[in-house]
Parts: sequence; structure tokens; C-alpha cells
Amino acid sequence: MAKQILDSSIMRKVAMGLSGFFLISFLMLHVSLNFTSVISADLFNKISHFMGYNPLVQYIGQPILIFGLVFHFVMGFILEIQNRKARPVRYAYNASSTNSTWSSRNMIISGAVILSYFCLHWYDFWFQELNYKFIEMNVPDETRYYEELVHKFQNPVRTFLYCCAFVLLGFHLWHGFYSSMQSVGFNNKYARALANFGKYFAIFVPACFIFIALFHHFIG
Repeated sequence: MAKQILDSSIMRKVAMGLSGFFLISFLMLHVSLNFTSVISADLFNKISHFMGYNPLVQYIGQPILIFGLVFHFVMGFILEIQNRKARPVRYAYNASSTNSTWSSRNMIISGAVILSYFCLHWYDFWFQELNYKFIEMNVPDETRYYEELVHKFQNPVRTFLYCCAFVLLGFHLWHGFYSSMQSVGFNNKYARALANFGKYFAIFVPACFIFIALFHHFIG
């Protein structure tokens, strides 16, 4: 199955689209959970503790998420290389800026930056969680998550990097949402409405992440 996906251009695009929808669903869940930190520290602590110690989340959901994320970006790089080989002289006789958006022409750039953001995010929170639970073997503390989150965003450089990554996430979603629909063959009377929804999504979700980061930097 994996070999078929890698050998078939159509299968690669479909797999890319499906993994994109999977990550969009994750973003919706992630921003909803993170936004509770703005509403209530206690609520955020309870949710974070549940997610951090629930075996289904930790040993099934989390590995699937990591695989989906890596698969999506690896497939994106493969498709970009394929497109470059198919078009050795890029836009030599075509005004690309008038026929496509910046986000569609630079998906590989925004994708690479977003992948770097996830690496930073894992370093800040996931690796710290592994160290807390499995290396230092600390006793579970349901009240620690909010303080750890606020502490991370007190650093202005880290907050700036997060915000920049979220801006590029918006550009990536602006083209990626509709592209994912096309890749899986979704082209009916609801396609235009979903495309418009995708644009609102591309603005709203990154804006929420930026608001959370700035809120904890200046107020938290």
C-alpha cells in the first residue's frame, strides 16, 4: 500500500489531502483546548492533566498524530520535488504572481516553517512532559500545566517565533484547505461554500493561537 502511494501521483495527492484534513481536525481540537487557558486556569489544568495521563490519548492518539504530521510534510516535499522535475524552467514565460496566490506558490516554505514550529512546540511541552513523567518520575500534579504554559510565553523571543509560525500557518491553510478538498475529489455544489469556510478557518484559527500566546505574554 505504501509503495502504491509513493508510485502513483494521484494516490500521493489523495493521501496528502486526507492527511491535511486530519491535521485540520487536530488544529480545531488543539486551539479549543488551548483557549481554555484564557478562560480558566483550573479548567486548562484539568483538561491538560486528562490528556497527559489518558492512555488512549498518550499511546494511541499521540502516535497517530505524530505519524500524520510527519507523513503530511514528507508527502508535501515529495510532491514539490515532483512538480519541480515536471517543470524545470519555473514560470519562465508566465507571470506567476498574477495567476496564483503567494500561499499557493510557497506551500513548501510555509510548511517547512510550520514543521520547525512543531519541533519547537515538542521541545517546549512534549519533551518536558516526557522528562517530568518518565525520567524524573515526578508525582502527578494537576495544577502545574497553566504555570508552565505562562512561563514559556514570558520569553519574548519564543512568543515572537510562535506568532510568526501561526501567521505562516494561516497562509498554509489559506491554500491547503481548498487544495485538500480538490485532492480527495470533493467538487460539488457545496465546494464553494467549503472553500469560503476554509478561508475563514485560515484566519480564525491562527488568530486564536496568536491571541493565546500574546495573552499569556502580556497578561498571564
